[in-house]
Amino acid sequence: MIAAAPAHGSWKDVLAEGRLAQFILICLAVWLHAADSLVTATIMPSVGADLGGFAYFGWATAGFLLGSVVAGASAGWLTGRTGLRWAFAFSAALYSAGCLMSAAAPDIWTFLGGRLVQGVGGGWLAGFASVAVGLLFPDRTLPKVYAAVTGLWGVATLVGPLMGGVFADAGHWRWAFGVFVIQGLAVAAAALWLLPAGEKARPEGVPVRQLVLIGVGVSAIAGADLMGGFMLALVLVSVGLGLLVFSLRLDARAHVRLLPRASGDLSTVTGLGLATMFLMMAASMGFTVYGPAILQATRGYSALTAGYVVGIEAFAWTAFALAVSGLTGVWRGRMVRAGAVSAALGVVLCAGVLVDGPFWSLALAAVLLGAGFGLSSAFMNQMVLAAVPEEERGLSGGAINVVRLTGAAAGAAVAGAIANLNGFGQGLTEETARATALAVFGLGAPVAALSILTAWRLTPKAAAQGV
Repeated sequence: MIAAAPAHGSWKDVLAEGRLAQFILICLAVWLHAADSLVTATIMPSVGADLGGFAYFGWATAGFLLGSVVAGASAGWLTGRTGLRWAFAFSAALYSAGCLMSAAAPDIWTFLGGRLVQGVGGGWLAGFASVAVGLLFPDRTLPKVYAAVTGLWGVATLVGPLMGGVFADAGHWRWAFGVFVIQGLAVAAAALWLLPAGEKARPEGVPVRQLVLIGVGVSAIAGADLMGGFMLALVLVSVGLGLLVFSLRLDARAHVRLLPRASGDLSTVTGLGLATMFLMMAASMGFTVYGPAILQATRGYSALTAGYVVGIEAFAWTAFALAVSGLTGVWRGRMVRAGAVSAALGVVLCAGVLVDGPFWSLALAAVLLGAGFGLSSAFMNQMVLAAVPEEERGLSGGAINVVRLTGAAAGAAVAGAIANLNGFGQGLTEETARATALAVFGLGAPVAALSILTAWRLTPKAAAQGV
């Protein structure tokens, strides 16, 4: 009598039939994307001092995130053209090229161009890694595979700041990108050897007009920090936000769409869920972009120490997400509300303690920010996916990522504009760092408050619809 396969595969089952090398390849691909933001956040003060780029802190993050948005929206098109093996290898090679541009950059503009290329390559790489998991591993092993992928984000919070901090404190920030060049090329070569070619599907369309509007909108917001005056900056930020709203309206009528049709309707679960995600990301980005620089300038922290303080947020996100992953029923809505409140409290607390508060209060602010996303993200994803029509389920999975990335890019750009209006662009001093901390988080608080409002409206509506 043949024994039935276990309902949940063991680790031996995960790695059986020659899958060990493929598993390592996928983990390395996810690592590249997971560690990038923490490494870059840690070394940006050194980059600014070396390349004269203090005015462009927000651009370095916004450009990477915009590249990831483009990648997410065009991943289906690329795999349809080339198949999984070549798409995976090309994205890893492109990521390496972006890292090389940043590592060898003679000026801030080349560095920013490298960050944009890294965003496209890394965004594709993360997406194709998820596709590879579905193709290469039996269903019974998927819980363990995804648990390993989630754990990699936790590893990145420990190793990412260490890598960036060691290189920055030694005066060799370029070497941090050099290490990623080597890893990316290794992934590209291994993909050609280990991954199946896969049949080419019919190439999907790319929502070019919507992506252009998003790119121009975020760029307008980022450009506001160069205006040198409050009113001109306010006008440009308003134009940028207006273009983002217009992209929603255009998308709803487009033949090739980026988002579900109800995304711009705040009377629906879909619209409220996506709005909450966008607002939470936008409100919190000041911590990732400016936290390390502010801590180094005002508290005298080394790049390594400052990087680990920011890494607390990412670690808390992972820890709380795992802690609440088994909750069901009414607890889903409670976690969404608790998450929005937690993230908002973290933003407000940062305004008061980032510069002068005791270390425990600084760590608490980081934990509250991370916990906000860890408590709520998975449940908001479930609500949005359950609320859309069946024919939009596939589109909605990608749309969630696009909205989060766009919110993060917009938040980074707005934080940059606010920081430069407070003198950050003229140089990193204790005075400009103090002013930046108060302004960035003080103005982020109302955005965070709006996310509480949308979360409070979302949860009863989702419960009423049984989603």
